[in-house]
Amino acid sequence: MIFSRKGRLRMEYNERLLHSIEAVRAEWLTKKELIENSLEPSEQVLYEVKLAKAKYFFLLREAKIRNLRTRSF
Repeated sequence: MIFSRKGRLRMEYNERLLHSIEAVRAEWLTKKELIENSLEPSEQVLYEVKLAKAKYFFLLREAKIRNLRTRSF
C-alpha cells in the first residue's frame, strides 16, 4: 500500500514538472520575441529573459534526471 502511494505521488509531481516546463518555455519565448522586436530593450527586460531561460533549462535538466519524455522538447 505504501509503494502505490509513492508511485502515484511521483507521477503527480512528474506531471506538475511537465506543466511547469511548458509554462516557463512559453514565458521565455514570449519575452525573447519581445526583445527581438524592440529597438532598445531595457536592462530589466534583458534580465527577465535571462532568468526565464535559466528556469527553462533548469527544469529541462530535472526532467532529464527523472527520464521524462514528451513531444514538446
